[in-house]
Amino acid sequence: MLTLLFAVVIGAVLGMLGGGGSILTVPVLTYVAGLDPKIAIASSLPVVAVTSAFGAFGHWRAGQVQMRVAAIFGGFTMVGGFAGARLATFLSGELQLLAFAGVMLAASVSMLRPYHPPVRAADAEPFVLPLAKLAPLGLGVGMLTGVVGVGGGFLIVPALVQLGHVPIRAAIGTSLLVIAMNAAAGTLGYLGRVDLPVSMLIPFTGLALVGIALGTGAAQRIQQSALRRLFAFLLLIVGVFILYQNRVVLEKLTRSLAEPALEPTARAAGFTADHREV
Repeated sequence: MLTLLFAVVIGAVLGMLGGGGSILTVPVLTYVAGLDPKIAIASSLPVVAVTSAFGAFGHWRAGQVQMRVAAIFGGFTMVGGFAGARLATFLSGELQLLAFAGVMLAASVSMLRPYHPPVRAADAEPFVLPLAKLAPLGLGVGMLTGVVGVGGGFLIVPALVQLGHVPIRAAIGTSLLVIAMNAAAGTLGYLGRVDLPVSMLIPFTGLALVGIALGTGAAQRIQQSALRRLFAFLLLIVGVFILYQNRVVLEKLTRSLAEPALEPTARAAGFTADHREV
């Protein structure tokens, strides 16, 4: 019951902010629903895909989705999303959660930092999408989605504004469509490798859609900047909580990374000691 209540909350945040709420799906499925971390991350992708597509449809009706940009950038993210999901099957669920916590902390910093999109002159020449820059970014965002189960909107929106010269409102709507494409490809990458709890995901996704409708209606009455700051602090707290819950794995990972760097020093110290004895 509590899991389904959180589904409404996730949808409401997505509706009020135009993005971001889906990043709470993994911790809810892991720590509230009690799913294994790997299953939770894989299960979050169809939820993200459906809710983002629903949100993108509303922006499309308002004329705030640039289909050409979404098709090009989204194509690259889909390739990355599928590849990331395949790669994730070789990683432990705990390691995926650590990466997810890092993404949450990065997202919270991104939301707390004031963002001023560039202003483009009305008489500026038509802009050609810089594929050389968008392609690797799209592949990277897609890989991130496949591995840790987040849409990556906090990376996609600035990229569309700064690299694609997409107006900020259209960038939000376009990013939702890109996230839907990306998460759908990630879902396909997990099929046959992770058993998804479909019986739970159907009502969870349905209630998240209800939350989006409620959040969209409330968005006009709530100060967006204050809400973004509050949500950023929530992400920060949840990210730190996940790191703490997986501190043993984090310690082992830190130790394993530090050992190769310490070996040359240890060998040099041993050589010096032996030399002195001689």
